[in-house]
Amino acid sequence: MTRTYLYIFLMALTVFLIRVLPLTLIRKQIRSPFLRSFLYYLPYVTLAVMTFPAIIDATASPLPGIAALVLGVYFSFKGWNMFQVTVLCCLSVLILEAFF
Repeated sequence: MTRTYLYIFLMALTVFLIRVLPLTLIRKQIRSPFLRSFLYYLPYVTLAVMTFPAIIDATASPLPGIAALVLGVYFSFKGWNMFQVTVLCCLSVLILEAFF
């Protein structure tokens, strides 16, 4: 039981340090264009790395997931709104799952 509390404490300490250390160590504005662009795109890259494998693995066969991903990216670039792209991707998975 005490190990559980130790693990919880270590996890809380790690999360706390990750959030507090940048605020205490970096007091002035970051001027490096490379570092600024890296920090700007970091959340998007992290979300993409977690989302794209889940899209492919969420279906019974990888092919409907890949097709929905390709369709979603294509029609997003064509200017469709998020609701339309979501409905299109869901329908494409539903139809392709019936055949594969």
